[in-house]
Amino acid sequence: MAGSLVLKLSGMVLLCMVVAAPVAEAAITCGQVASSLGPCLGYLKGTVTQVPPGCCNGIKGLSKAAVTTADRQAACECLKKTAGSISGLNPSLAAGLPGKCGVSVPYKISTSTNCKTVK
Repeated sequence: MAGSLVLKLSGMVLLCMVVAAPVAEAAITCGQVASSLGPCLGYLKGTVTQVPPGCCNGIKGLSKAAVTTADRQAACECLKKTAGSISGLNPSLAAGLPGKCGVSVPYKISTSTNCKTVK
């Protein structure tokens, strides 16, 4: 009787763990994205004409950290959200930033990007 109860409880716990586990969870957070791109703000607003080295270091670090589809989609969503919240952001400078730093990303940095299609 007690063995049957333990078996049922173990099954319920296992079922809850499977149902509650996310399919793919991103390791990148919006906080990481924002802090990595902080040095880029002057360039993105057009107050400085050259991309600062710290900005490119942040872009390169994010690119290396976004190894899974979930990571790339999370970074895309964070960039999209952040770009929409920065007053005075130049959209064409934002879209061209990865190229200026010699980094290739599989999406355009824009408030209109559909991040769910990023692979």
